[in-house]
Amino acid sequence: MTTKIICIANQKGGVGKTTTAVSLAHGLSLRGKHVLLIDLDPQGQSATALGRSPEPGVFYLLTMGATPQETAFLKSWVRFSGREGLYLFPGDQQTMAAQTVLNAQDQPISAIRNSVSRFFRDGLHYIIFDTAPSVGGIQERAVWASDLVIVPTATEFLSADGVSKVLLMMSILQEKKNWRGNLLGILPTFYDEQTRESKATMDALRERFDASVLTPIHRATLLRECAAQGQTIFEIDPLCRAAKEYQALTQLVMKY
Repeated sequence: MTTKIICIANQKGGVGKTTTAVSLAHGLSLRGKHVLLIDLDPQGQSATALGRSPEPGVFYLLTMGATPQETAFLKSWVRFSGREGLYLFPGDQQTMAAQTVLNAQDQPISAIRNSVSRFFRDGLHYIIFDTAPSVGGIQERAVWASDLVIVPTATEFLSADGVSKVLLMMSILQEKKNWRGNLLGILPTFYDEQTRESKATMDALRERFDASVLTPIHRATLLRECAAQGQTIFEIDPLCRAAKEYQALTQLVMKY
């Protein structure tokens, strides 16, 4: 079985990266897949969203080697989410310090892929990265490690700028660093067809990025409440519109 790696990335904050990472991870596990969600964001919000506490596991993941002893230590940081098939590799503020270590050691662009490859034999169908808006070279290494990238973007003015920066980074990785992954799509979030800004932004995204733009995720109060309750949208209201939209994203991912 091949483990597929999916990166949720944007160089802007507040665009729904963690919500998308957590919802997709749980959506896949609900369909019988074994999923490891790796929290590369120093805020540790993926853990919080799943009702767990941030921990420094990712710091060790990014800074330790591949000896059997180190691998055993790192695997001890894998946390069961309480949901069948869904596991979490937690991060916290120490992830920022890992960036300094990566740069000091001049780690290659393949560093994160090399590090997570130790999990490939653990029966995982998917590894999902939740990334920070900008943590130096961590996001670049996470994208390079991935087979597919999803770029969430809020449907507000200037949103296309953040998307363009990520797409430029991906293009450079393909041309200069031999990255073999691909963009799965640009995911508009916080969509509200009642506001002119949302509609205009959607039109602008489609005009600029065409077929790469995925079906939007509508703005929903429930999505904000999920993190506060440590539950996913599928646990709070699996029949609501946002849940159905994330189910559709899950189905799309499973086609690749």
